[in-house]
Amino acid sequence: MAKIKLTKSAALPAGYAGIHGGIVELLDTARHAAARSVNALMTASYWEIGRRIVEAEQQGRRRAGYGEQLIARLSGDLTARFGRGFSRQNLQQMRSFFLTWPICQTLSGKSSSVSSAERFWRLDELARMFTLPWSAYVRLLSVKDDHARQFYETEALRGGWSVRQLDRQIGSQFYERTALSKNKAAMLVKGARPTPEDAITPGDAIKDPYVLEFLDLKDEYSESDFEQALTRRLEDFLLELGDGFTFVGRQRRLRIDQTWYRVDLLLFHRRLRCLVIIDLKLSPLTHADVGQMHLYCNYAKEHWTLADENPPVGLILCADKGHALARYALEGLPSKIMAANYRTVLPDAELLQKELESTRRLMESHRAIAPKARRR
Repeated sequence: MAKIKLTKSAALPAGYAGIHGGIVELLDTARHAAARSVNALMTASYWEIGRRIVEAEQQGRRRAGYGEQLIARLSGDLTARFGRGFSRQNLQQMRSFFLTWPICQTLSGKSSSVSSAERFWRLDELARMFTLPWSAYVRLLSVKDDHARQFYETEALRGGWSVRQLDRQIGSQFYERTALSKNKAAMLVKGARPTPEDAITPGDAIKDPYVLEFLDLKDEYSESDFEQALTRRLEDFLLELGDGFTFVGRQRRLRIDQTWYRVDLLLFHRRLRCLVIIDLKLSPLTHADVGQMHLYCNYAKEHWTLADENPPVGLILCADKGHALARYALEGLPSKIMAANYRTVLPDAELLQKELESTRRLMESHRAIAPKARRR
């Protein structure tokens, strides 16, 4: 059978532009719907989990500390069964979600003789009640004032705000500014206008850390190719040094308050018996980067470090063009003696800088050659 070879000069079928445009629109709509569906079912599940926790606490309220024991046991068992997403903090948020958004009416809007605690709602019913993403409700839970929280929820529903837009409006105290404004209607119209940074694609919605946890999916694919390759090469280099490094994880996520962070590489040093947190920057080093690394180290000390291990240490690697920099974050260690010991054992910063610079140049040369090779 003769093969049909399409060329740029080949005539397109009549109406192709319309067919292509229609399929693009169909796929965009389907992907947005899929993302909304996942978020809605996740939110519904978490409301129901919160309800069951509160109901169990009420049954065991005579026992001191029952609620704390219940959440601690649930956290361990659910994490063992379903993986990430069921920390004590997350379960507390689900509990708070149920208590903050109680359901006192039926879907028809008429008062029900059966209380919400006694009524078993189906997930599809709950999904129709809570139409914002779970990330939005988590952000709303951080708003302590009831009137402000209700305002932000109403405006997010009315204006179709993305989670980023909601976060921006809360951070800019939009509620307080609107309350003080003489022209509240104009403020609401202005606040409803999204910025380019507010837009969230279906891919962004699915890669939301909460969604990844709910679906038990890994999120390494969110790295850029260049960052991923550079991180892997530096990982290999450190492991090959023979100084006692062992691999723990890559792109390890952590959550501080309502903000998600991600560390590029997590190693363990056998001689120092401590975690080594490595953060890769493709831009010049700033004071904010150093402060953020100390934030990572404090979090790792509390949540990732075992009882017999030493405090973690941070390593910031900057691969900015024309200037490589490696800097250890040792200022947060308990003593100067320990910091001096760490410096003696850890690889020299200058050695890391040289490897970082040579690796970056090698990779950039490969990236420049690859398109030329494909064109031949």
